[in-house]
Amino acid sequence: MSIDKDIKQRSFKSEHQRAIVNLIFTYNWTTEQLKRIFDKEDLTMQQFNILRILRGSENPLSTLQIRDRMLDKMSDTSRIVDRLIAKALAKKITCKTDKRLVDVSITEKGKRVLQKIDLQEDEIKNIVHALSDKEAKTLNKLLDKIRQSR
Repeated sequence: MSIDKDIKQRSFKSEHQRAIVNLIFTYNWTTEQLKRIFDKEDLTMQQFNILRILRGSENPLSTLQIRDRMLDKMSDTSRIVDRLIAKALAKKITCKTDKRLVDVSITEKGKRVLQKIDLQEDEIKNIVHALSDKEAKTLNKLLDKIRQSR
């Protein structure tokens, strides 16, 4: 369905306005699809993102390093990390170079939760199932181009 029909709007001032509205609408739609997957593991998108970051890092990370890698830069990283620790999905480690600081790493339980989500890859791919690999690559290039224009 087109954005015009999805939001019941007859026209837009320009194709650029249509693109902006379409990006916002698609972001919200995609978020809802992903939320259903993460809800099964009692995770928010931000918690999933932090676990993904920790799993991808060879070393424990500070909350500042995590925040720099977050998809949502406005997230309260410290509070989200505390929730992950309460769920035993992450743990704090005293920094080896500065004992006043703590780093964060993913636990085995956190890795298992991510593995469960990884097994749902087909469900995640279904979010963009209408796109061929070539179209997905084109979309990625266009989205990168939009962000580079700032």
